[in-house]
Amino acid sequence: MPDPHIKDEELYEKLRDEGNSKEKAARIANAAARDGRSEVGERGGDAERYEDRTVDELRDRAKELGIEVTSGLKKAELIERLRDH
Repeated sequence: MPDPHIKDEELYEKLRDEGNSKEKAARIANAAARDGRSEVGERGGDAERYEDRTVDELRDRAKELGIEVTSGLKKAELIERLRDH
């Protein structure tokens, strides 16, 4: 059953299949429905990929987002937590 809060269900499902969180997929899908897919794509961020960051940088980002208990996590685990947030 489609979620009435999701304005572009097809894009939402594609983003979820790619591993994006529900919140991120909904935000992108709704922005695309509002502004057009090409506009949202052009707006994309300039953020550095998580894989290109150091473990310390990833821990700092996790702290910024309020993610607790990151000590002892491997880089891949930190990235997974950040993406799931």
